[in-house]
This record gives sequence, C-alpha cells and structure tokens, in this order.
Amino acid sequence: MPDVGEGLTEAEILTWYVRPGDQVTDGQTVCEVETAKATVELPIPYTGVVQELLAAERTTVEVGSVIITVAEEEEAVRPGGTGQEEAPPQRQPVLVGYGVSDAPARRRARTAAASAPRPPGAPGGARPLAKPPVRKLAKDLGVDLRVVIPSGPGGTITRDDVHAALPPAAGPEPAGQDPAAPPAAPSAAPAERSPAPDTAARETRLPVTGVRRATARAMVASAFTAPHATEFVTVDVTRTMKLLQRLKRDEEMAGVRVGPLLLVAKALLVAIARNPHINAAWDEAAQEIVLKRYVNLGIAAATPRGLLVPNIKDAQAMTLPELARALEQLVGTAREGTTAPAALRGGTVTITNIGVFGVDTGTPILNPGESAILAVGAIRKRPWVHRGTVKPRQVTTLALSFDHRLVDGELGSKVLADTAAILEDPNRLITWS
Repeated sequence: MPDVGEGLTEAEILTWYVRPGDQVTDGQTVCEVETAKATVELPIPYTGVVQELLAAERTTVEVGSVIITVAEEEEAVRPGGTGQEEAPPQRQPVLVGYGVSDAPARRRARTAAASAPRPPGAPGGARPLAKPPVRKLAKDLGVDLRVVIPSGPGGTITRDDVHAALPPAAGPEPAGQDPAAPPAAPSAAPAERSPAPDTAARETRLPVTGVRRATARAMVASAFTAPHATEFVTVDVTRTMKLLQRLKRDEEMAGVRVGPLLLVAKALLVAIARNPHINAAWDEAAQEIVLKRYVNLGIAAATPRGLLVPNIKDAQAMTLPELARALEQLVGTAREGTTAPAALRGGTVTITNIGVFGVDTGTPILNPGESAILAVGAIRKRPWVHRGTVKPRQVTTLALSFDHRLVDGELGSKVLADTAAILEDPNRLITWS
C-alpha cells in the first residue's frame, strides 16, 4: 500500500478489480481504496499475472503493507498449475505503488484499458465505467460492476443498469412442501399473531471508515480542544439577490454558476481583509498565534462519502469570476469523489451553506486548525422593516463560530457585522475593497 494521501498512514480496500490468475498490464487499475481524505485508484506498475490478493475488501491496511503480488508472464503460477514453471529465483513479485517511474505511461495504459470494448456482462481486468454514486449504489446492493450490462454513453454503467443486475426476489418455499404439488386448502383457523421481531433484526450496523471516521475524530478533537463561541445576525439580502440576477447576465460570468454562496464568499473575504487577525491559527506547542497573510477558503460539501471541506487556495487574490470558477470546480470534484488530497489541507476559514437544506441557522464546529467558520442559513421572504415600512424582503441568518483563544468577542463581532453589511448593501464590495 503506497502513501496515497501524502502522509496518511492507512487506507481501506474498497473494491478489487482483479483476481489471482488475471492478466494485468502496466497502468491498469487493480483496486480502489479510500483514505481519510479521498478515494484513490491504484494502478499496477508492471505487465504480468496476479499471484495473490493479500487484503480483503472492506479491510483497512497500513501504508507499506503488501496487498497484491504480480509476476511477469514467464514467472506466473496460474491456478491449477504445478508451480514448477522455471521461475528465476532472483525474481520477486512486485508491490503495487512502488517502482513506478513513468506516470504518463500508466495513465495512458489505464485509459486504454478502460476504453477497450468488453462483452456485456463479462468480467475482466479493465475497470467498469461508472460514476462514484453508481459505484456506491452497486456496493450497497452487493452488485459486481464487472458483470453489469452498461447502457449509458460510451459504455457507462447507470443506476438502472445496477438495479437490472439484481437477482429476482424469490420467497422461501414452505418447509416440506413439494413445489410441484397443488396449493393446500386454506385453513379456517384464525392466524396466530407473530411475536414481536427481535430488536437486532431491525437494526443495521454501518462500519465507520474512511471520511466519516476521519470527520468524527476531527470534530471531537476540535470541539474539545478549541473553545468555541458562536454569534448570529439576521440580515436583509434583497439587494444581494438582485445583484446576482444582474451578474448572471454579465458576459464576464458566462459559463459559470452564480449563486448566493459566491457573494457570501466574497463578502467574507472582504470582511477578513478589514479584520485580518481573524485569519490565524493557534500553535499550542509554541504558545503562539500564527497570523496568515493568505486565505485558503474552505467550503463544506456534503458528498456520498461524508462531509468534505476542500479549500480554495489564495482566495483573497481572486477576482469575482475567478472565485466563481474555483467554487464550481471545488464543489463539483467533491461531489464526484475526485477531490485531490492537497485540496483538503491548509484551510484557514470555512463556509458551510446549511441553507440549501432549508435550515435557518446552526452552531458549526470549527475545522481543526482553523480560526472561524461561517454558517449561511436559508434565504426566505419575510416581513421586514425597510425604510420605515414593513415589506416582504429576502432575509437570511448568518452564524459565525470562532476559536475564542485567538478571536475575542470584538473581533468576531466585527467580522460577522462586516459580512452582513456587505450582503445588505453589496455596493460596499467596491467601497471597502
């Protein structure tokens, strides 16, 4: 098991795509693993025959552990062989992830293997084409993607294909009954009431692994290490919503998604620029506050694998169109399960958009090592006093949690108030920038 996560010490084997005796080629994906940060495909660095799989699916293995061996064709001991095939004694099976010197060649080989035609329903060494949510569905249903008949574009497996591959449901035969015999006459006796089912039979236990385990550990560490304080403000964002409509028609924003999160992110970045001491970290060992002159803006994203918080590097230096493109790419890769480990490290401040779930507000927990996290609630029409008259206005609630060791109430309040003021009157994006 190579160090697939740049320093992570373990990974979980999700799926093997090969079996002992399978022929593999240089660059072919042989398994998919999940670390605490991402799902990663592991390629084989040689052409040969798989000898042994040394780690079962759904098991966690440490980096450096041998998980598969492969021998070159002339050395291979295929199932049913005698094992006496003149294998040179100086040769050793190779370990996946080591000794690789030509990454582009591996990628080309993997692409060729994935795009090679395969008979519908026939298992093979090439990785079936399917999006991460479809792979998760197949895993949950116990369906082997290698035997699924694809119907999507370019041979891609769809959700319907996975469901179609499920065996037909069949009820159990009554004990002692001949299936060919005619049905028994109905009994006149009243049916007895079934006893209450056992509690264990109505419960499902899900192993906590990968991202969910890492998230749980991080949240516990954060909650019991950093003293959290949370402040709230409710703000009229009607002008911001009108600005969004104008931005959607701006040619500079063509081709990118323009939503409330974009202007919330820009407002927070301007508020941080006006109050830079909130963009910091607490160094417990040195008993120092580390001020940062860059903002790596984290965006909490709900994915099929759990909560991920990738961040936009140097967000403070981006124009609005650049920030929009970075947000779109970041959220898209997170949902597809292709976030790079580097994008999950080094965040300084985070935004969590809980409003997309219809929630008004919350008390978010800090991402470990960060100083603040802003929760954005749902934007709703509410009666609001505007210029002395009660009118229906677009209103939302912001909640800012911060590490009270390095952010006092005054600083936290200023950042939250500035963010709200910009969203109430987005002209301040010009006057305050």
